[in-house]
Amino acid sequence: MCGIVGVVANYPINKLLYNALNGVQHRGQQAAGMATMDGNLMYLRKGIGLISQVIGQEDLNYLVGNAGIGHVRYPTAGSADDPEQAHPFYVNSPFGIMLAHNGNLTNTEQLRNEVLNRNHRHVRTRSDSEVLTNAFAHELQKLTADSELSNDKIFKAIYQLNNRLAGGYAVVSLIADYGLIGFRDPFGIRPLVLGKKESLDGFTSYMLASESCTLNINGFQLIRDIEPGEAVIITLDGKIFSKSCHDNPSLNICIFEYAYLARSDSIMEQIPIQLARQAMGKYLAQTILTKFPRLEIDVVIPVPDITRAVAIATAEGIGKPYQEGFVKNHLIGNDKASHDSEQFQTSVINRLSPISLEFKNKNVLLVDTSIVRGNTSREIIKIARNAGAKRVYLASAAPKICYSSVYGVDMPVYTQLIGHGKTDEEVAVEIGADAVIYQELADFKQCLHEINPKLVNFEASCFDGNYISGDINEEFLQSLANGANH
Repeated sequence: MCGIVGVVANYPINKLLYNALNGVQHRGQQAAGMATMDGNLMYLRKGIGLISQVIGQEDLNYLVGNAGIGHVRYPTAGSADDPEQAHPFYVNSPFGIMLAHNGNLTNTEQLRNEVLNRNHRHVRTRSDSEVLTNAFAHELQKLTADSELSNDKIFKAIYQLNNRLAGGYAVVSLIADYGLIGFRDPFGIRPLVLGKKESLDGFTSYMLASESCTLNINGFQLIRDIEPGEAVIITLDGKIFSKSCHDNPSLNICIFEYAYLARSDSIMEQIPIQLARQAMGKYLAQTILTKFPRLEIDVVIPVPDITRAVAIATAEGIGKPYQEGFVKNHLIGNDKASHDSEQFQTSVINRLSPISLEFKNKNVLLVDTSIVRGNTSREIIKIARNAGAKRVYLASAAPKICYSSVYGVDMPVYTQLIGHGKTDEEVAVEIGADAVIYQELADFKQCLHEINPKLVNFEASCFDGNYISGDINEEFLQSLANGANH
């Protein structure tokens, strides 16, 4: 997953863009980048690390202009350690284009071959985003070979591009001396929101972002979500235009956004994330009462930080006390060591310190966002037992993850998922829990539908194996398992 931001204002936006990227930093910590535009001049800084590590004061001084885009990356395609694969990407023809992308293309190899051999554009890296940038540039070049650029031609280029792309994507792009462009895949898998801020001089500044939380903290008002298949153009003089650029768009937002990816202070498709997680907790409580009525639970404890709202609602639903049982060290990041290594085990212990008082001689229900490989869950359960817990049950706010994610969520391939091909009881044995309880997928969908009745369909392939783009087969999934395209 990644976080993207685009801004147009009538004042230098370097600091605003920097702050906005901090607001979506949770969506990617591996690489970061900023690009700005001052008329026909474009400026770019990017590299490996957090936005605060990549962009210093000298960089901000260099990044001049009233329009810009930015990106924070957690790689799901290409290389994790290649600074050239940090976003934004730049091509100088036509016009000069900068582009940043959140998501995953599932037809990257086909598209790469088309870009290289038919469009005759060079691609320097293995990044699907660079391929996307060049495909977009080619579509624009075809339409403007003997004429000037216009909104209609940009919308037509994106229409043609959408017909070439497969997968999930949200994009922000700068076109030199023209404006900011944003568009979203026809299924609306990856999120993109629009906000505005009106200044005293009457100028309206606009921001596009992956999440509304970064609009709020920078003084922008959430207007709406960009629709599936829709493109938005914001010109440098602050005018905004939008158009649907696909024949059959349909909203199928990634349901994992609500379980884990999005920040609790965001609103996504008219659903406050905090409210969604509270509803998830209520449904999880009903599952526990219905399927595990004989569980002896003394206390409900969240694995911090995301699951607090879920755990509180779960505790209320089953009529058991809620307590904070872990102190999380926020100064220690997720370790890149192998999940099977001693270093990884030490990393989990250093990040989560138990409050022994809440565990000693108690039957504990731990609530976590999800169970992926199972390695982190196993270490957390060990911590709880070493703190004196008699029994440890683990409840997952998300359903069982059994299948590969291919649309832009950083997740191991299906062969590395502990839930793939195993019963709940077998998962419990492997991670050392006395029982494992998963959210029901139907309940997960229902609780979101109740908050926003317009949400009917979801991209939930990591739970149900249904890949809505229609181009995923066993050969593709096996290529992921073999280390390709991932």
